[in-house]
Amino acid sequence: MPGDVLVLNNTRVMAARLLGRRVTSGGAVECLLLGPTQPDEPDRDSSDSVPAADDDTRVPGERFADALVHPGQKLRPGSLIRFEGDAGVLVGKILARHFHGRRTIRLWAEGGGDVDALVDALGHVPLPPYIKRADTLSDRERYQTVYARVRGSVAAPTAGLHFTPAMLSALDERGVERVEITLHVGYGTFKPVRVTRVEDHVVDPEHYAISIEAAAALAQAKREGRRIIAVGTTTTRALEDAVVRGDGSVRAGNAAASLFIYPGYRFQVIDGLLTNFHLPASSLLMLVAAFAGREVILDAYREAVAMRYRFYSYGDAMLIL
Repeated sequence: MPGDVLVLNNTRVMAARLLGRRVTSGGAVECLLLGPTQPDEPDRDSSDSVPAADDDTRVPGERFADALVHPGQKLRPGSLIRFEGDAGVLVGKILARHFHGRRTIRLWAEGGGDVDALVDALGHVPLPPYIKRADTLSDRERYQTVYARVRGSVAAPTAGLHFTPAMLSALDERGVERVEITLHVGYGTFKPVRVTRVEDHVVDPEHYAISIEAAAALAQAKREGRRIIAVGTTTTRALEDAVVRGDGSVRAGNAAASLFIYPGYRFQVIDGLLTNFHLPASSLLMLVAAFAGREVILDAYREAVAMRYRFYSYGDAMLIL
């Protein structure tokens, strides 16, 4: 309705899955970057890693990233990998090994060049694990929202896939305000809840950014009693994490969302949620149940199954008000 504020996550999915070969042995390697590359190696607590590879050599234009690699046991600190294609050669070196199979990897373009541009050219779109096919060139756009702008996710904020430019224009004409934030969706979005006590589950942190203008628009909407509608669980998580950090007001700036939302949580920002149908035993489903109520969501899912709705990333959605 006129005056509502629609909040969108404008992250863009990277071609984060790199396929290469080990230097010397030639063995096949798969590397999944877990977020955007950085100019410096991330700081880590020593308890979270094995000793890093001795490496004092600096390469112009080098970048660093957290990654999952396969085969993990063979790719110890010091291992070198080459990713090759028509666009050039990307070289990776494993620097450190961390818990849960993660690695710190250093990347550089052989002969110089832009590392991120080479990642985009050589990489594959990391489709969700339940999609049992190889990615295609069309997935580079199909697995993006029409408003995706800020590169950095390994999965799409899929509730936003339902919007087209025409739909957004129609909402503008009806007086619906739009606000964009950024949360880079990590691989942890697919991590199931395996613990007996839901409180014991730990969600992986995901980096987000909220501009001063976006925070101000949300604060004004709250003051005026207008509804704030989040598009997707990623948007919701960023907003609710930011309001906790801001002691009741959405805090502008950059942070890592570590908030786990499950039934019993009291929402402070959103008044409505557009969301897809999620995997069972997932933190995403628990967030939705926390917002709408467990029994209401179970009834909605039964109806969706009976009516043969499509589930998951490329599936249908529900609007909860």
